[in-house]
Amino acid sequence: MKTRSELQRILITGATGGIGQALAREYAGVGRTLVLHGRDEARINLLAQECASLGASVETLVFDLSRHDATETWQATLAALPPLDLVLVNAGVTSHIGEQAEGESWQAIAETVDINLYSAMATVSAVLPAMRKRGKGQIALISSLSAWYGLPLTPSYCAAKAGLKTYGESLRGWLASEGISVNVVLPGFVATGMSDQFPGPRPFMLTPVQAARRIARGLQRDQARISFPFPLNLSMWGLAVLPSWLSQRLLQWTGFGR
Repeated sequence: MKTRSELQRILITGATGGIGQALAREYAGVGRTLVLHGRDEARINLLAQECASLGASVETLVFDLSRHDATETWQATLAALPPLDLVLVNAGVTSHIGEQAEGESWQAIAETVDINLYSAMATVSAVLPAMRKRGKGQIALISSLSAWYGLPLTPSYCAAKAGLKTYGESLRGWLASEGISVNVVLPGFVATGMSDQFPGPRPFMLTPVQAARRIARGLQRDQARISFPFPLNLSMWGLAVLPSWLSQRLLQWTGFGR
């Protein structure tokens, strides 16, 4: 089990989102440096001021992770940072098929996959060499319970989060012997702007503070998968192991299908 005192430098991508802000506040404290990333400079600066008032030293990175043409710039920026103890890969967006099931535009699909998966992998690729050189570090990938089974309402989001889950599990098996922990976080519905966009029921909704605390607790224990809340986690896992025809029928009955 890791102690919180070991975490002196922490990077949080997507820090201006609901979970990202809650994680920043959760980890802000005296003797700790937070590197906060976001694409809205005004919002990231306000969050930085709040975390500084809690005793943390704060650095900010303003960058649009959807920019494919600037991926190398992003990676070079991360590689130049002083050693990081914890990297919370949290930046994400969502997309859905629409109220009338008209489908996702290609632009929405590309942005969803770019930010939720491609930029997450680019971030890990940039911070990993320094961690391997030091022989320590922790990386948390914020996926989703929808990674267990694809929901008809959010195809590209589910695909990206499933890819991120698998990527994290692969990294954990590869890097464990080098002293680097990789944890996959699988939250259910959290009361954020992203959840507000979901065109279906949102059972067992948690607040961002509740989610951040569960994530921090799971990371301290180095849980391979940090999945919550339990009832929804069990339901989504169950959909993955049931026959497909039954899973699809259940989704329709519960308001998640089309």
